[in-house]
Amino acid sequence: MTITALDRINHVEAAKPARNANAALAAARSEVLVMSSGTTAVKNPIAAVRGIDRDNLRRGVRYRVLVPDAARVAPVLSAQLAALSVAGAGTRTVPAVPADALVIDRSVAVLPVGRTDLGTPAGVAVFRLASVVTTTVELFERVWATGAPLTASELPETAEMCAREQELLSLLAAGHTDAAAADRLGISVRTVRRTVSVIMNRLGARSRFMAGVKAADRGLLTP
Repeated sequence: MTITALDRINHVEAAKPARNANAALAAARSEVLVMSSGTTAVKNPIAAVRGIDRDNLRRGVRYRVLVPDAARVAPVLSAQLAALSVAGAGTRTVPAVPADALVIDRSVAVLPVGRTDLGTPAGVAVFRLASVVTTTVELFERVWATGAPLTASELPETAEMCAREQELLSLLAAGHTDAAAADRLGISVRTVRRTVSVIMNRLGARSRFMAGVKAADRGLLTP
């Protein structure tokens, strides 16, 4: 991966965009603003929801998330948004989100660079220029003011469980053992194995490997 820096603009090419966006998010202290124009996290470095968001919310970082109205009925994304809402994030929807962006502590803006054939950002640029950050915040606030609030009660009752199943599958796909995944999620190893069995049946998979493949194909793994 090639990383170039010019003045206070850090341009990150598409080889590992999510890692660079997450690095900026991990340093968040007070607030994260999210604008996401899509309804899937597949190969999208500026997706509506990431695993690190829940960690940030737990340590008191305030979140406001803007997504399209279609997110209300998107099976995977609605589950993720429900989990964030339960954790304290504010979410609003509009007919169409005009741009993809993350703003961290009103001092860092993460913006897309290029587009893939699927319409998702091909890479990201991390800006610390005040003019860029201010413009992005102003756009967010204008759109936020027109959005319709999305609460956990409006989403499927099973959404939080779906989010946990998704996180479990992602942990196992990343190489975590059953014991490590159980510790991370605060559940027993027996519950992990029982949940994996349920997921395999739901996906029609005969092995964990095949379940992981099918889940990835459907965009069910968290970034």
